[in-house]
Amino acid sequence: MTASLTEYLLAYILTYGAAVLGLALLVGAIGIPIPTTLLVVAGGAFVRQGLLDLPTVALLSLVAAVAGDSLCYGLGSYAGSWVDRRYGATFAWQSARQSFQKYGPWSIYLSRFLLTSIAIPINLLAGSTSFGYRRFFPLILVGEITWLVGFGALGYAFGSQWEAISTFASDFGGLLFGLLILAAGIYLAYRLLRPKHTHTVAIPENQALSDQTPETQSSGN
Repeated sequence: MTASLTEYLLAYILTYGAAVLGLALLVGAIGIPIPTTLLVVAGGAFVRQGLLDLPTVALLSLVAAVAGDSLCYGLGSYAGSWVDRRYGATFAWQSARQSFQKYGPWSIYLSRFLLTSIAIPINLLAGSTSFGYRRFFPLILVGEITWLVGFGALGYAFGSQWEAISTFASDFGGLLFGLLILAAGIYLAYRLLRPKHTHTVAIPENQALSDQTPETQSSGN
């Protein structure tokens, strides 16, 4: 079922363009089970192959993902108690509650690309609490940019061979990307914190004597 749905979505994206990709990301962000990470990887590959336009894909994908998160937040604001009664006993909801209570804003940001299984419960919880939308919006914006750039670049890098890593990216993508961020952070910290060595160049004695001005030589006499 999932494979057939993915094939249909990819075919529609190639036929109708970035608008279908944006619509799929919007629907996925509000809770419909769609392999959105795989679609983002495919979108990057299609851009590399010249099948899609990068600015259009980037803009529509970002707007759709943020809009979906915002709709979930709004649902949590108006129906948070009902959602809690309906799904509060599930493992995903309990994990999201613990993460949200412990890490607050970080749980919102990281659930966009790393802890994706609790992204929707996090959105609902944020909306049902006193966590204001003015704080929520920049977190989902930066988080979705991280997700789109990271996995879109992965598809772009592999180009026509993106299908070879699509299953891995879908199953282990969050862990992979988290490790890439960690590696990048360690590398940047090393570049910024490593001591800078100064190099001294030894000047031959004959050259040093020849560089003396006549005034210096006469004063020495």
